[in-house]
Amino acid sequence: MARARSEERRAEILRATLEVIAERGYRGATLGAVAERVGLTQQGLLHHFPTKEALLVAVLEDRDRWDTGGSRGGGEEGAWRLELLGSLVEYNAMRPVIVRTFSALLGESVTEDHPAREFFTRRYTQVRAGMAATLRAEYGDTLPGGLSPERAAVLLVAVMDGLQYQWLLDPEAVDMPGAFGDFLGLLRGAGGPEAP
Repeated sequence: MARARSEERRAEILRATLEVIAERGYRGATLGAVAERVGLTQQGLLHHFPTKEALLVAVLEDRDRWDTGGSRGGGEEGAWRLELLGSLVEYNAMRPVIVRTFSALLGESVTEDHPAREFFTRRYTQVRAGMAATLRAEYGDTLPGGLSPERAAVLLVAVMDGLQYQWLLDPEAVDMPGAFGDFLGLLRGAGGPEAP
C-alpha cells in the first residue's frame, strides 16, 4: 500500500514537473515550484528525486515510455510500422503540454552544460536506429527515392520534431498529422498523402 502511494506521488510529481517546465523552461523551473504544485515541501520532493537533474531525466524517460509503450526505439525490436508513427503524431497533437515540455528541453539541451544533453544524444542515436529498422522492414535496403533507410531515418526524425515546433508556434496554420502524412507519401514515392 505504501509503495503504491509512493508511485502515485511520483507520477503526480512528474506531471507537475511537465507543467512547470512547459511554462518556464528547464532553467526557469525550480524544485520549489514543483513541490508547491503538488503540495510538498522542497525537502519532501527531494525524498522522491534527489536532484533537479534526476527529476528531469525521470520526466524524459516517462515521456518516452508513454510514446513507445516501454520500447526505446532502437534496433529491430524497437521498430515501429509507419502507420503507427502517424498515430503517434496524431496522439501528440492531443497533448500540447507534453510536446511543449519535450520541445523546450530539446532546444535547451544543445548547450554543453545542460543535464539533458546526454539523454537526448543517446535518445536520438536509438530513435534513428529504430526508424532505420522501420524503414528497412517497409522498403528493404533502398527507399523509392533511392535513399538508404539510415539516411531517410535522419529526415524522418527531423520532420517529426520540426513539425512539433511549427505546430506549437502556430497550431491553426500547421496540421501536424496531415503534414506528417504528406511526408510519408513522399517517402513512399507518391508525392502526396499517405498511400494505402
